[in-house]
Amino acid sequence: MSEQAGADDSLPADLSPVQDALVEWYEADHRDYPWRRTDDPYEILVSEVMSQQTQLDRVVAAWRDFLDQWPTVDDLAAADRGDVVGFWTDHSLGYNNRAKYLHEAAGQIVTEHDGEWPRDPDGLSELMGVGPYTANAVASFAFNNGNAVVDTNVKRVLYRAFDVPDDDSAFEATAQRLMPEGESEVWNNAIMELGGVACEKTPDCDGGACPWREWCSAYQSGDFTAPDVPTQPEFEGSRRQMRGRVVSVLNEYDELALDELGPRIRVDYAPDGEHGREWLRGLLSDLADDELVAVRETADGAVASLRA
Repeated sequence: MSEQAGADDSLPADLSPVQDALVEWYEADHRDYPWRRTDDPYEILVSEVMSQQTQLDRVVAAWRDFLDQWPTVDDLAAADRGDVVGFWTDHSLGYNNRAKYLHEAAGQIVTEHDGEWPRDPDGLSELMGVGPYTANAVASFAFNNGNAVVDTNVKRVLYRAFDVPDDDSAFEATAQRLMPEGESEVWNNAIMELGGVACEKTPDCDGGACPWREWCSAYQSGDFTAPDVPTQPEFEGSRRQMRGRVVSVLNEYDELALDELGPRIRVDYAPDGEHGREWLRGLLSDLADDELVAVRETADGAVASLRA
């Protein structure tokens, strides 16, 4: 492995032992998620979209079920969007607009790219709902053609191991310098695995056999503080759970008036109460902005339905 050009006082002068240690640690033993055994960009994109804000162990069953139902990008592009959104809701994956965007991205691959996937982050980021992180992940894991991935786990590792400042540009520069050239697939998997197994919020340096202990500043000092990261809100009773219920209920009916829909979303729904028509209209407005739901005003009041 070759050391990349550049200078960073927080890193060892010779990066080869650091790089070799991490890759050897990963290749010797790592969590065997099924999407790590494929280089199909469609299967990897599905796993990346599902993994946003969802624990990986919960994603495995949903990922397999999704691919059983829509095995190829052509199958997904030809699917009814309501079925895709309904799947998302049934599997409690949250943020149903991700299902809509995934469906639209499949359509782009089929109709705009003749089934050929862009192979670099810039090209992949042109797909609907695919941001810089996801584009880079797909480029890395499907085509070994990505940049260094920087997620919460990677930031925590770099902050502890090499005293990298809690600054996005510093994390990105250090992560890119550390990554061996032309090895984004194994490297990005390895450094994220390190953050998810040995260098979690509560680290397990020795039990996880962390390969960077000899270089790690936190291991030597005993100071395992980590960058502040947003805490994901509880799902139970959350607004996104209620949004998911709206989509799930409307998937069973052609349309429903607000006072018919409300009790199916919350048992304590009361038209003029805290969780009443105004609250429900707010949920519907959010879903309408995401182009998932349509609200039609009639002489008897508002009626909601899934967008076709």
